Amino acid sequence: MPALFQYKPSNKHPCFHSEAHQKYGRIHLPVSPFCNIQCRFCVRSRNGFEQRPGVTKNILKPDQAVGIVERALRLCPEITVVGIAGPGDALAGNEAIKTFTLIHEKYPELIQCLSTNGLRLPDYIEQLPQIGVKTLTVTVNAVKPEIVSQIVAYIVWNGKKMTGISMGEILIRRQLEGIRRASELGLTIKVNTVLIPNINDSHIEEIARTTSEAGASIYNIIPLIPQGEFAHMSPPCCEDKRIAKAVASRYLEVFEHCKHCRADACGIPGKKDFSSQLYLERMETFSHG
Repeated sequence: MPALFQYKPSNKHPCFHSEAHQKYGRIHLPVSPFCNIQCRFCVRSRNGFEQRPGVTKNILKPDQAVGIVERALRLCPEITVVGIAGPGDALAGNEAIKTFTLIHEKYPELIQCLSTNGLRLPDYIEQLPQIGVKTLTVTVNAVKPEIVSQIVAYIVWNGKKMTGISMGEILIRRQLEGIRRASELGLTIKVNTVLIPNINDSHIEEIARTTSEAGASIYNIIPLIPQGEFAHMSPPCCEDKRIAKAVASRYLEVFEHCKHCRADACGIPGKKDFSSQLYLERMETFSHG
């Protein structure tokens, strides 16, 4: 039975529940500077103007997180979720684990949400519930190695750069193992897929079915932003997105309100972002390394 019928995510998570989307807020803490995967569409950047994932003004240190969350709650009391979504991968280093540990000690009532590519998810999964992580987002762009190899340039695995079919096999195995174990531990799991015309657009049903069987319950389809190696490509049209959502909805609840948030977003999605006010002071405390 699809995970859609097993449980529902918290109705206070604006990135998991449609009714919460313009009612509750979230803050993304940009504490994860590094990534262990290079997707061909991904360009990580530090700036204050691009509205997309992988972008932040600066990198926050874990020991600054509690003060930033405290300030964010004053600016936006509707915040119910503390998330870590970059600008690199949350599990490529231990910064996210340290940050969530500190936040959970002071604000145990907040929902903690981690976003990852899943490569290191099995290594950390037992720790996540212990430090208060209740919701998990895993980006799965394909469940066939030959398609993964078209989307991902390389992964860094056991200190080595890997490419091709063998790379895809490792990434898929680790992603699905992590999703299965997270589901067994009771986490609510959303899968993100970047919809890429002529590469994975006809593969969406298989991704949805496979991740649902592994324990995911929500699916978020993100249209390609042409950049990096894929700068020459066209994003999916409205009909492409409609078809993808329709086939995915056979297996998973499809989330319709994604705003492609920055790694330092703060506020109520679709209504008000407070990140410029949040980081207006004490900018000198950020690492510029």
